[in-house]
Amino acid sequence: MAERRLAGAFVDFARSVRAWGVLVAQRRLTSPKKWVGIGLRFEDGTSPFIFRETALREARTEDPAVLVIQFRVAVLGSSQYLHAAFRRECALHTPLFAGFPGFRSKLWADDVNTGVYEWQSASLATQYAQRMVGLLAPFSNPGTARYHVIEHLRRNDFLSDRGAARDSSASGWWQLAEAPTGIP
Repeated sequence: MAERRLAGAFVDFARSVRAWGVLVAQRRLTSPKKWVGIGLRFEDGTSPFIFRETALREARTEDPAVLVIQFRVAVLGSSQYLHAAFRRECALHTPLFAGFPGFRSKLWADDVNTGVYEWQSASLATQYAQRMVGLLAPFSNPGTARYHVIEHLRRNDFLSDRGAARDSSASGWWQLAEAPTGIP
């Protein structure tokens, strides 16, 4: 069973890399700067700052979903130098997500490693998240690789309206404690 999951993950990531190559050749990926430098504060007390954005140009999104992925890479610890190096090499990971079906945008945030994405649908976001968290978990501190999907919401609405993602359940780690300051 584990071998089948591993093979399926390998196939999914290989497809993403191939699709990413097509997107690059078509110049459909961009790195907007308007969110870079903005700090976020989540309900679990983490306060990452956005250091990069990757977005797909000219992609319609009819049923948006927000995906928040969070993890702590075990070897980075609290070293500022290792975190800085990780931020630089993160661009090499773009083929592992940008080619997945339904990808629209990703904000990369550091302190605790966090990705705030927009996807075409909650089901496509969940498919990607399950694969990515499965890939990240062995390299992360125990229990820190996790995700949450919010249906029918755009990323910018999630970020600018703290109440937009509230649900009836107890406060979740993925919810913003406050709207970011200095938002574009």
